[in-house]
Amino acid sequence: MTPPLPKGLRPRPARPGTKPARNGARANGATVTQDPKALKKARKQAQREAFKQQALDVPVAMLGWLDERTGSTPFLRAFLFRKVPAGTNWYYTLGSATLFAFVNQAVTGVFLAMYYDPSPTQAYGSVRHIINDVFLGEFVRGMHKWGATVMVVLIFLHMGRTFFFGAYKYPRELNWIIGVVLLILTMAMAFTGYLLPFDQRSFWATVVGVNINASGPILGPYLADFLRGGAEFGSTTLSRFYAIHMLLIPGLIAALIGAHLYLVSKLGTTAPPWLKAEQARELAEEEI
Repeated sequence: MTPPLPKGLRPRPARPGTKPARNGARANGATVTQDPKALKKARKQAQREAFKQQALDVPVAMLGWLDERTGSTPFLRAFLFRKVPAGTNWYYTLGSATLFAFVNQAVTGVFLAMYYDPSPTQAYGSVRHIINDVFLGEFVRGMHKWGATVMVVLIFLHMGRTFFFGAYKYPRELNWIIGVVLLILTMAMAFTGYLLPFDQRSFWATVVGVNINASGPILGPYLADFLRGGAEFGSTTLSRFYAIHMLLIPGLIAALIGAHLYLVSKLGTTAPPWLKAEQARELAEEEI
């Protein structure tokens, strides 16, 4: 018993009044053959197509499995498919750009941490090893170094846009407070990361920065002692800055970014100040 032909090799149905085609004859422009090699080739092609279709069904099935157990589709639909005010422009992308800069810092920071040694005697040497010996080490460190500057600039621009557009007013006051805390944490992350190369410039710049914090009222001296790990700069100062820079601050920033995005999706975005809201027809008729 010969196996059935694949769909692409099946002959076209004969027109009414014509004789059925025999083996090797032509029927309506299509040649019907029972060549074993052609059948084997057609069978392999059909198997490849079936395997390709099964491979495409795997991610869809995985997403369906996750959605059935998490119920994330309504949240994603409300978060991604929502109305935006008229007049939305490129100024509204500053928040997304800041988020992208933070992701860049997190990813490049993980790769740098694989080779960095947070000890007073080995820190500078490990940084030189990353730059000179590690494959693409100088490139990754450059992305991390200049990405910090880019993130600081973007978060200031984002907060400036929020302030001038009046997006801090009711009912978005809590989101504004979260943004201010994110700004402070970003500056703290940049400050703690500046010491990690542990060269002369970063060491003395950090000494100046900690002494400035120590001059603050009431909490200043306690904050300086916490950052130094004691009364003076010592061997624990570098490890403390490294722990704060790598673990404490990124975790807080990630949690607050999640809360920030939730409030943005819940409350929506503010229209530009130069656009006036359209008044309902019923209210306009009442005023007249």
